[in-house]
Amino acid sequence: MIRRLDSNDHEECFHFLKGEAAENVFIIGDIEAYGYEQEFQRVWGEFNEKNELIAVLLKYRENYIPYAKTEEFDGKGFAEIILADGDFSFLSGLERCIARIEPYLSNKLKKKRQFYYAKCTALSEAAHMTAKAEVKLAVPNDASRLVHLLKAIPEFSDSIITEESKKESLEGGASRTFYIEKDGKMVSTASTTAENSSSAMVVGVATDPAYKKQGLASACMVKLCKELLGEGKELCLFYDNPEAGTIYKKLGFEDIGFWVMNIYHR
Repeated sequence: MIRRLDSNDHEECFHFLKGEAAENVFIIGDIEAYGYEQEFQRVWGEFNEKNELIAVLLKYRENYIPYAKTEEFDGKGFAEIILADGDFSFLSGLERCIARIEPYLSNKLKKKRQFYYAKCTALSEAAHMTAKAEVKLAVPNDASRLVHLLKAIPEFSDSIITEESKKESLEGGASRTFYIEKDGKMVSTASTTAENSSSAMVVGVATDPAYKKQGLASACMVKLCKELLGEGKELCLFYDNPEAGTIYKKLGFEDIGFWVMNIYHR
């Protein structure tokens, strides 16, 4: 049985989601931020014969994210909910969950992207051998320098990040950034996004090309991971570059599958 969830279901819903907090970083964060009753956000749950919650579907504006611990959930039922929404454009989530729903979606697929998905619950021994450097916590007034650094790096040159959005994220508490300075300028950084009470996503790991191969990004990562793991949060990240994946795994990240982002024609 599938039904809408509300605040009365919160305890059971979060107990279910926090069993895999890194995998549910977006769902947990959105529910903590906006709850169950907003017009732009809704949450459904599937219950088994014992009335146990076995799957969740979150709508945030035109985007839907499903989650279940196994592939044994009602993908057709979730697809029917999604198709009834005229604003539906995006479906994203763990590959195993998306694959269960995709066959029942009649909307034409416009674009599909897939990323490796990794999480960290403890740093590795190797992480403590990273470069010794002074790693600082960014404040909102550092937004301009952070954006300047990211825009100077090829991988981030087409990023839509702006000084205003970066400053807002640093002020809002759902993001934090660590960085290293050398020769009077910011040269390496690592950030979080989608922070919630149980997990956070690592993003924006970058180093000025002139300062690469010094372990600076790893040092930023270790500082960031130590702080969040110390708060009892699981960390996760996307990557599509196997070389970058190797670096993350040395620090203690482990692959947990693939994250899929589908864009559909309305």
